[in-house]
Amino acid sequence: MSVAGRGDATTFAGLRIADSPLARRLSPWTLKDESRLVEALLPEARSDPASIRAIEQTAAGWVEAVRTERAGSGPLDAFLETYDLSTEEGVGLMCVAEALLRIPDADTADRLIADRLADKDWERHLGESHSLFVNASTWGLMLSGRLVSQETLHRRTPGGLLRGLAARLGEPVVRTAISRAMRILARQFVVGGTIHAALQRVADHPAGGNGYSFDMLGEAALTAEDAARYRQAYGRAIEVVGAAPAKGPLRHGVSVKLSALSPRFETFQVPRVTGEVVEALRELALLARERNVPLTVDAEEADRLVPTLAVFEAVYRDAGLAGWEGFGLAVQAYQRRAGEVLRFLVELAGAVGRQIPVRLVKGAYWDTEIKRAQERGLDSFPVFTRKVNTDVSYLACVRRMCAAAGRLLPQFATHNAHTIAYVLHHAPAGLSFEFQRLHGMGEALYRQVAARAGRRVPCRVYGPVGTHEDLLPYLVRRLLENGANTSFVHRVLHEEMTAVELVRDPVARAAAQGSKENPRIAQPPVLFGAERRNAAGLDLHDGALLGELATAMERTARQHDSAAPVIDGEVLQGGECWLSRNPADRRVVLGRVTAAGPQQADRAVAVAVDGFAVWNTTPVAQRAAALNAAADLFEAHRAELMALCIREAGKCLTDALAEVREAVDFLRYYAVQAQQLMQSPVALPGPAGEHNELHLEGRGCFVCISPWNFPLAIFTGQVAAALVTGNTVVAKPAPQTALIAARAVALLHRAGIPGSALQFTPGDGALGARLVANPRLAGVVFTGSTASARSIYRALAAGQGPIPALIAETGGVNAMVVDSTALPEQVVRDAVQSAFNAAGQRCSALRLLLLQEEIADPVVALLSGHMAELSLGDPAKLHTDVGPVIDSAARERLLGHRQRMHAAGRVLYECPVPAGLENGTFVAPLLVELPGVADLDGEHFGPILHVVRFAADELDGMLEAVASLGYGLTFGIQTRIERRGRDIARRVPAGNVYVNRNLIGAVVGSQP
Repeated sequence: MSVAGRGDATTFAGLRIADSPLARRLSPWTLKDESRLVEALLPEARSDPASIRAIEQTAAGWVEAVRTERAGSGPLDAFLETYDLSTEEGVGLMCVAEALLRIPDADTADRLIADRLADKDWERHLGESHSLFVNASTWGLMLSGRLVSQETLHRRTPGGLLRGLAARLGEPVVRTAISRAMRILARQFVVGGTIHAALQRVADHPAGGNGYSFDMLGEAALTAEDAARYRQAYGRAIEVVGAAPAKGPLRHGVSVKLSALSPRFETFQVPRVTGEVVEALRELALLARERNVPLTVDAEEADRLVPTLAVFEAVYRDAGLAGWEGFGLAVQAYQRRAGEVLRFLVELAGAVGRQIPVRLVKGAYWDTEIKRAQERGLDSFPVFTRKVNTDVSYLACVRRMCAAAGRLLPQFATHNAHTIAYVLHHAPAGLSFEFQRLHGMGEALYRQVAARAGRRVPCRVYGPVGTHEDLLPYLVRRLLENGANTSFVHRVLHEEMTAVELVRDPVARAAAQGSKENPRIAQPPVLFGAERRNAAGLDLHDGALLGELATAMERTARQHDSAAPVIDGEVLQGGECWLSRNPADRRVVLGRVTAAGPQQADRAVAVAVDGFAVWNTTPVAQRAAALNAAADLFEAHRAELMALCIREAGKCLTDALAEVREAVDFLRYYAVQAQQLMQSPVALPGPAGEHNELHLEGRGCFVCISPWNFPLAIFTGQVAAALVTGNTVVAKPAPQTALIAARAVALLHRAGIPGSALQFTPGDGALGARLVANPRLAGVVFTGSTASARSIYRALAAGQGPIPALIAETGGVNAMVVDSTALPEQVVRDAVQSAFNAAGQRCSALRLLLLQEEIADPVVALLSGHMAELSLGDPAKLHTDVGPVIDSAARERLLGHRQRMHAAGRVLYECPVPAGLENGTFVAPLLVELPGVADLDGEHFGPILHVVRFAADELDGMLEAVASLGYGLTFGIQTRIERRGRDIARRVPAGNVYVNRNLIGAVVGSQP
């Protein structure tokens, strides 16, 4: 049965805004097969045998010379040689360097030093480097590490004498020394704290007469104020660089990150991106042209590739830039779409009629791209999984850029001797190009290249500019990229690999590999190994895919659904009915729900009890097969289920996809678990003459009562776990989301679950009470409020028959504690995701943010600014971040708490409510401050985040106060002190504890 909606305004046309010819051209779904792509690149990158020998011989000569003259290596090269990321000391140093300089309080700084530098074997590094800088650093680290260690050693060794001296100096002296050492280390990565200081340093110490490309440090903006500040910094840099006298053949330039020009530079905000970011970049480009300063758009994460190209194209085509060839773009060779990006740029340059400078880099976000693809369940990765495949891609891109002379101006950014030799060998005579290297790295190599190449080799230096507060993201990327044991920078000074081996032709090495994909990196579909297939995701940053998804969702949305009791496979009609409505606009009717009556509830239990014997004796492999079949059906009907989650539950697009994936994960996970537990009897030990076996089987009929906040995932998880272990089920979903549950039941029946094993009884709380009171039940599975769980518990205990089992997940206050070592930008991103994702209606949502008082003010300011960028509105629109709460009753409860907080003067920030949402159940995200933990009077289930400040010495009492609030499902810790993180995790009474990440999105079988 179906019912027509009343002027259904919920369409999915808003998802198509990210679709475009460019998006379709660069769709990552065309590049699933890494092996096939590498095979296609090999002929492009391959050299003839004579060229291979010449390139390898040239590169090996450079490497030998660098090793011979290693005393002339740059301080950063030498430092990475000694303290690379394969050593405990290297990891400890990275952690200290990225945190120490921004810790405002001395006690926490001392704890960080103790945590990261104590008990490390610094003495083994003493004297092993030819660098005075490194050896001086080692002495200082050895002093500080031993001082803050708890060890007491009395050996008469140089180290023992130094430790004795340090003990008399005291911790403040060591803290100051280490802080200064970290500033010195940071200075090796940046040219200057300001653009004026950077230009002065370059003038005093010119890099062989070559030019710089200055990168104004500061990663993705979180607030409008951030974006305005970065935009001003870029403009000031262009003006200052433009006014500086030109020295040498390469004029100084400036690099810009588009994510710094807008707090929402992402695919989901395409209309905004094409507005403010295009305008901001256009202004910078026009200023750069006026000052004759080369301007390069930096590459960022793969998710931002299409909007980056769209913005670049819009500005590049601007008439104000006609005739100027100083506006360029960085391209990452480790992205599988690099070749297609170059093809796009060649065509763009041809259409406009002027060259595009292209900086070809390997790429600096590899770890992030791998992790994100696995988390999202994509078909494959956007990047290559082997370093040698990236090298092949780079060489193929070199050949394409060389062949595009007149349209592309090549800029080869590399520290790899073989790559440099390859470029010099294959670059056509007369081709204008340049090399680029990072400030502080590769100096010795390029010195040898310049001395031995027999030709002028222009090399621009990429020079970061900024203070230590802005250094962290850049520092971590550089250390990860160049401290990894596969990096050429790492290997060139480590002589366990000969120079000949180090510069061997990557094309030959890649061709010789049996598997082009790295077998040690789990592909997203097989993240969980042979045990079960990962739930398939969608790349929602792929505009072409979004267009196809919108079409599929609109097609299913027009098929208005209905829900009615299904007992023993029979759909029952004629009972009390209500209309399911869209919470984003309550006028929109989605379908009709027929509630089960008391007699139908009794009959459902009777049928399930009678069906238990047959279902319980069904082989567990057959029951598991039905669950796996259901998982496949859920994925086949993904667009339909997502559309229902958006329309009936008010979930945004990403949450709707996550909902389907979690349901699929539950089905497959429980199928595996049941077979492991129940496949065979377990032989038990016993006396002679006995044969004892343990069998696990179902208990009987279970009533599963599921909530509206996870109407598909939790509903499916409850039902699947009960069914696969041999129990029969009477499923009662929350009345607000009965249509979603009805569709899930239909798919479960189609997958092979018999009607006698799974009954569907939609209804309200009175129906749930009727079901729970039935004396024939074996148990109840419930997710919801604590009050409802207690009511069910009392009803079960009062029964006259055997006491049924109760499995309940209830509410609680989830908290996150943040100390002064935490990175504020990471805290804000994680807090906003945890508190306001799904309109704060997750059971794991963040309710209480505990901030150490020394950093509370800047974190609150940043948090408020980032909240101002959230978009509240229709969840069917791509740009919406926060949708409606589930119904009017929930809205009124939350607004009541909001009113009390305003009256008490506790509100720190409240998001604005856009016009046109009057008919929906929307609640604006709210940030409030409380005097203490005890002032939080309950779990306010919506987009409201409470902040409490604490002093550094109050942490223990704060944790006790949080524990007194009752059980928490999740707890977050933001700290760079590993010992503190582990200590807090052991003490908090929460099911899941997350360190330095958000609190939501636990994956079945991965997070507990």
